[in-house]
Amino acid sequence: MADVKIQALKHGPLLVQGAIEVLDSNGEPMAPPKDSVALCRCGHSNNKPFCDGMHRKANFQSECVRAKNQP
Repeated sequence: MADVKIQALKHGPLLVQGAIEVLDSNGEPMAPPKDSVALCRCGHSNNKPFCDGMHRKANFQSECVRAKNQP
């Protein structure tokens, strides 16, 4: 399997990089396979599960950082 990296962007989407395919709830492809995709984390996108930039308008505030007691 190819290497895939998922990064939670500060106050933004999940950026998924690598050879990926996004499937709908029926297992059907939602878009052609890509090398990277931004997935909505704020819930305001009009193109879910993909990010359309609405997190800026909604003033979405979230930052993911590793807790000090986690490896």
